[in-house]
This record gives sequence, C-alpha cells and structure tokens, in this order.
Amino acid sequence: MIRKEWKIRAGFVGFGEVNTPREFIDGRCRTAADELKKRGVELIETAPVSDDPEGTQAQRAVEELARGDFDALVVCIAGWIPTWAVIKVIEPFKHKPILLWGLSGWRANGHFVTTADQAGTTALRAPMREMGFRFKYLVNKKDSAPRYEEAVRFLRAASADAMMRHALIGMSGYRDMRLFGTLYDGNLLKKTIGAEIEHFDLLEIQELIQSITPEEIAGGAEKIRKNWKFVREPKEGTVENSVRLALAFKKKILERGYDAFSFCDVDGVKKLMKFAPAGALTLLHDELDIPSVPENDSYGAVTELIMKHLTGVAPAYMEFYEFTEKSALMGVPDYVPASVTDGGITVMPNAFGSFGEGLLNVSKVKTGPVTLVRLAQVNGELVLHAVRGEAKTPETWEEAGWAPPAPQLPSLEVFLEGDSEKFLANVMGQHYIVTYGDNMAILRDYAEIAGIRMIS
Repeated sequence: MIRKEWKIRAGFVGFGEVNTPREFIDGRCRTAADELKKRGVELIETAPVSDDPEGTQAQRAVEELARGDFDALVVCIAGWIPTWAVIKVIEPFKHKPILLWGLSGWRANGHFVTTADQAGTTALRAPMREMGFRFKYLVNKKDSAPRYEEAVRFLRAASADAMMRHALIGMSGYRDMRLFGTLYDGNLLKKTIGAEIEHFDLLEIQELIQSITPEEIAGGAEKIRKNWKFVREPKEGTVENSVRLALAFKKKILERGYDAFSFCDVDGVKKLMKFAPAGALTLLHDELDIPSVPENDSYGAVTELIMKHLTGVAPAYMEFYEFTEKSALMGVPDYVPASVTDGGITVMPNAFGSFGEGLLNVSKVKTGPVTLVRLAQVNGELVLHAVRGEAKTPETWEEAGWAPPAPQLPSLEVFLEGDSEKFLANVMGQHYIVTYGDNMAILRDYAEIAGIRMIS
C-alpha cells in the first residue's frame, strides 16, 4: 500500500552476547529505543537478541520484525556479539537502510564498565559493507553524550527516501520557454529516487476554471483581502483571476493526489490566460501545504519535495540575479510561500512586459543560515549540489522590465560558504531551493541512502 502520511518509522533490535548479563543489554537497549520515540520515531520493536547456539532468538526477531511496516532498521549493539547472529536477523531486511549503532559503557563504583559494544560494531562494519548492506555506522563515544539526534536524522532521511519512492508530482505543460535545464529523464528519476512526474494540459485547468462557482470566487477574494497586505489597489478582476486559477489548480492537485507541483508559466498561463499567476500560486500555498516551482522545473520540484520531507517545511525556490566574490543575489519574480516570509504576505498588482496585471508577491523574506540545494543530471546520473550560506536582506534593487514603480522582489543576498567561484564551478541551473538552517548532514544521509552523489 502506498503511504501518504509523513512519519519517521523504524524497526529496532538490540544485540548482546549470550554470556553477558542480560540486564546490561536489555536496559540500555530500552533506553535507546525510548529516546528515539521521545524524538518522534515510531518503532517496531523486538526483544534483544543473543547468540544462542540454536539461533532461536534471531529467528524470533526476524518473525516479529517482519510483521511490522518500517522504513529503516536500527541495529543497536549493546555489547560483544558474534557476527553471524546479527547477519541472521538483518539479512531478510537487506533492502532497507540500516543504522548500525554501537552503544557505550557506563561508570559505576568509581570506575568505567563496558560490555565491549565496539568490539561488536567493528566486527560488523566491514562484512556488512562487503555484503552490500546500505547502512550508516554510528558509535557512541566513551564519556560523550549519546548520539540520539544523529540517529533520528538518519531515520528521518530513510523515511524521506521511502516517501519519495512513491511520490507523484503534477506538472501542467512541459519545457516552458524551451529551456533545456528543466528537462528530465523519467526512467532515471524513477530508478534512482522513485518519484514520477505526471503531465497534464493547461486546457484541463481552463475547464476547471469554468466550474469554479461565484461563491468560491467571492470566498477566495475575501480571504486574500483579509490576510494579505496590498501595496496598491488592483484593477478590477485581478484578484478574481488569481482566485479562479488557484482553485482550479487545487482541484487538480487534490483529484490526483500530487505531492508537489509545477506549471508552464511564461508560455502557458501568461501567454494563454493573459495574466501573471503569482497571486494564484501564493493563494495555492495558503490552501495546500505543497511544494511548487514554476516554469516546468522538473528537478526543481523533486528537490523541493525531498527537502520538505527532510526538514518538515515546504521550501521556496529562488533564482540567481547577480554574484559578488562572496555572495549571490537571489530573488523570485513571482511568489514565495508564507513559510519563508517575514511579516506575512504582501502583494503588488503589476505587469511585466506584454503580460497582463497579476498579484506580484513582494513579501519580505526571512534571513539567517540557509542551505541551497538542487537535484541535477550529470553524465547520466543524478547528483545533489548543495552549499551552506548566511542569508541577509539585500540592498534596494530592481529587475528591469516591470511597470513603474518597479517592485522590490522577494530576495536574499546569500553569503556562500567559500567564495562564489567554487559554487559557480558546479552550479546546476538558475533555480535553487532555499531551505533554512544547516541541512548538509541530513542531505548526506539521504544521498547515501538513495545512492545519489552529492556535490558540495
């Protein structure tokens, strides 16, 4: 069954040698499992396994774990354990990501006590690698804090990978402005990440627009005027155009169960419907918690969905306008979701070139530490390019071509880790996905699980 709800789900099994007092194994495995659950992980658990000669404990663990549905398996090594006992348990789950996690000893009566946890993990790491298991090796260090957050991060990445294996992304049209950088290889995408992109014609949206009732239009317009700040009063019909398009897109998305969305912007909505769709997409983000990117940006939409699963927040796309030696000026000539705004949604009725008036989103954008990410195709393989940065409010600037007075687009000046030349040597397109915080570690976990090369 395809799962749509987002949860971090893992199997959990502990190990310890048959001659080690059981209370030293059971208690510490119980603590580790409870700490994971405190951090939001749903666990399918089985009791710790030892190397009993008949292998009955290993067989019991396999049977109990097999009854559950989980995305990764936590192999919690709480003491020395002969390798065969672990392999017997995990072999049936070889298709799942595994966390090989070694616990550490404790202090009692003025001295340190150990059950040789890392004898167990070091005996396992190389054989598991040679046998082709996909796993992360995590070791608690003597006299250091247990690495619970790192364990949860890996499990979140594993559940994100599981969600992406069944992701369906909707796309109205294809190859806006005849861009090459927005094309994709459907077979490669399905093989590597699992996501599928479903295309539909803008005519379907036009037909859905005709089905939007006057009551729905009035309700959407009231919501916009109540919740958004207008720089100036729009022309008659501008707000209603945005509402109609947003509700039509929403109906299509809900009907098909899309996890992310892209659309033909310049050669689609603007050319055929004669108005800019920025207001409609801003409203769509108010209505649905769904990642979206314009211009039929295939890999951009996939990147957004990956990052939503990894961070829990639908991110924004931005494009590059200028570079300095240390920074990139990034902005969007249309919309950003409310999740990245600082102070709520602000819109400015405006037109660009020959396109009719739309509700341009001119909201102020949050600053702070960011991670810029893009999925791309290089020589027949998918790669993730990512870099950390510090986002600041840029100086006042404008993009030429907007009807005066020119808008201040939603934008950031991102001071990159390293100089801009290092980033430019690998830049994969004009659109990058902006996520807040340092997300490099969880990206590496995801890339390792999915089998994607990461460039940073």
